[in-house]
Amino acid sequence: MLNSLANHGFIARSGRNISIDELVGAIDTALNLDPASSRPVAELAATTSTTGNPNTFHLSDMDKHGVIEHDGSLSRNDIYFGDNHSFNPKIFATAKSFFDQHDVISIETAAKARRARLTVARAANPTFNFTAREDQFSQFESALYLAVFGTGTQGNAPTKWVETMFCEERIPYKEGFTRPTDVITNDDIVTLANLVAAAA
Repeated sequence: MLNSLANHGFIARSGRNISIDELVGAIDTALNLDPASSRPVAELAATTSTTGNPNTFHLSDMDKHGVIEHDGSLSRNDIYFGDNHSFNPKIFATAKSFFDQHDVISIETAAKARRARLTVARAANPTFNFTAREDQFSQFESALYLAVFGTGTQGNAPTKWVETMFCEERIPYKEGFTRPTDVITNDDIVTLANLVAAAA
């Protein structure tokens, strides 16, 4: 999602020297996500900073393993295999096989896709590590795409929109997405994350 924001110019297209406030404002402008939900993630991202300024970071800084980046990503390989930064179609194929079964991605489908990817990653990576904190963060990642592209806390995000974001790293305006009318609150994200966890 952050790459998509950069590609649309909501944050620096270079992905460099992004401030906490810039990222929070961009997420609000593009996605109508409550800063109470986005600011803690932006502040966590800044802890990976290599810019020399603790209030800014490069998107590539977020590749640092074990802060935000974690094993079992839906669309990136684990750090054990080298490149944990680039979109990987072979990795995403696991989640996509579940997404493509329906026109919209329900909470249950999101949970199945996430569980299947974790199973594959655990089997392939001899150093696979997935702490309770990373498990929760992964739930929030699924909740985020369901909340932004779906219907409130019901999920049901159009498959084409979600796959556009993952595969093409752009916001699916061409496919019909518009900024949500209602603010996506932190409570909405927590509710969806809990529902994803329960469905798994």
